[in-house]
Amino acid sequence: MSSRERLITAARELLWTRGYTATSPKAILAAAGVGQGSMYHYFESKEALALEAIRVNKAELRDFIESDVTIAGSVVDRIERYLLKYRDVLKGCKFGRLAQDPYVVESPALQAEVDEMFSWMCARLARVITQGQDDGELPADLNSGDIGTMVVAVVEGGYVLARGQNDPEAFTAAARGAVDLLRRVRL
Repeated sequence: MSSRERLITAARELLWTRGYTATSPKAILAAAGVGQGSMYHYFESKEALALEAIRVNKAELRDFIESDVTIAGSVVDRIERYLLKYRDVLKGCKFGRLAQDPYVVESPALQAEVDEMFSWMCARLARVITQGQDDGELPADLNSGDIGTMVVAVVEGGYVLARGQNDPEAFTAAARGAVDLLRRVRL
């Protein structure tokens, strides 16, 4: 792995576990195992490195979601697969952590990346719900945008509950509850 790739990998992990504000360039360099000049050779600033790390995380999360919502089967089964898929829930969400970080909220560039990811997630899940409506699996009068947003909120809230209670089962309970609701409105 090149020094640039090691920096991105280290930044991805530290942004996830510490957040942007609590991640110093020194910590990134130490985690990457590269010299002090390496970071600024490849990236103009800590924020520029963070932007690249976030973009890599976005691509990974999109693949994570797509692998579940595009499989064969009913729409509710696909959403259930996504919601109940294994995650390291006690580490929290890579994007949820950033959304809580004061510097990220104040940085137009970083905030835009986080907003774009959450917007994509909500829209993607809304399209899955719409497909279920088009296929006659779900009632046509459901607001697919609201339901897609609810699914994302269940994931994000599940992370918070699991971390707050130090119990992964809290995430699973939230996910099972959402699936149960969707199964009850199925036609």
